[in-house]
Amino acid sequence: MGNVYVFDHPLIQHKLTYIRDKNTGTKEFRELVNEVAMLMAYEITRDMPLREVEVETPLKTAKCKVLAGKKLGLVPILRAGLGMVEGILKLIPAAKVGHIGLYRDPKTLEPVHYYSKLPTDIGERDLIVIDPMLATGGSASAALGALKEMGAKSMKLMCLIAAPEGVERIQQDHPDIDIYVAAVDEKLDEKSYIIPGLGDAGDRLFGTK
Repeated sequence: MGNVYVFDHPLIQHKLTYIRDKNTGTKEFRELVNEVAMLMAYEITRDMPLREVEVETPLKTAKCKVLAGKKLGLVPILRAGLGMVEGILKLIPAAKVGHIGLYRDPKTLEPVHYYSKLPTDIGERDLIVIDPMLATGGSASAALGALKEMGAKSMKLMCLIAAPEGVERIQQDHPDIDIYVAAVDEKLDEKSYIIPGLGDAGDRLFGTK
């Protein structure tokens, strides 16, 4: 069963409070989401492997550490996932970015995979799949399943806020996937919005209704 990591870092929690606030405007909301994404990326990469190299400082040769192992890939789930990518790239500029798009079929209410553009070597990368809101978990589960079919072997799911129902869905459908969130909220309402949540992340990021 995948683990659920809730980041309690004071800066993350502080900024998340203003992200939740209905009076936070689009510009500030977008900036705060990117800042929290960068802080979460700092935590999510804590266990990345290192290898030793030698460098010449102005004074002598020194044994230092650089990243080893697989390269990283970021896969935002369209469209709201885009709002977190810039912050992560500030910390990990060499990461490649893929995109995956899903929409909910109005009749079946099931997610439909309509778009993907991914690095050709996703099977050799550690992927961070990004979606600000893990509500029912349907879209995230479908995205993870599609990525597995396309060859992804190592993935983590990164969200701002999750509902218990979404966490349970991912753990049931993808027990190999670890989930990283800034908060797990109370529940879903009858319209599948996270309560207390922050509203519609896509609308608040892009100024749409």
